[in-house]
Amino acid sequence: MDGKPERMEISQATFDKVKAKAEAFYLALEPVRCPYLKCAVSFNTKGLDHIKLKEWNKPRVMFDQFQRLKIVTVIPQILSASHTVQGKWNRKEWERQKKHGKWQKTIREVVYYEFVAVIDNVRAKVVLKEVVGNPPFFWTVIPYWRMNEVTNGRMLYDADIAKDGNFSDEVE
Repeated sequence: MDGKPERMEISQATFDKVKAKAEAFYLALEPVRCPYLKCAVSFNTKGLDHIKLKEWNKPRVMFDQFQRLKIVTVIPQILSASHTVQGKWNRKEWERQKKHGKWQKTIREVVYYEFVAVIDNVRAKVVLKEVVGNPPFFWTVIPYWRMNEVTNGRMLYDADIAKDGNFSDEVE
């Protein structure tokens, strides 16, 4: 009842297979033009790291990583089809950047953009990050869920929404 998605057991072999496939796909991505932003969105290591880490040096639990990695393939399609934004946040945040050969944290103005779409029966939210003065880049992908009417817990959608969150151990 904590509002987190229901967790299902996944084997290490299945996780490793999905992770390897998703990382290979992500690292091969070229910038994608986003119609809403009217510019290209890049895919750097910060985005891939954020899928696997909650914050620097703090990994997400395996189930959370798995659900995000499993839907990486829809990210470019969602961005290239997004003519409207579903959410936008302006914040001031500490950003790590290299100055004079050393990593330093400085407060910078950051804008987050949220795009939601259903592509290939996968409903997902894609978040972009823009440190003001720099081009936007992919930040994260979040799988969508529905609420379990019996337990009030969140049930994640798998690759087939018709299954209503039933989890499959199959890797496409």
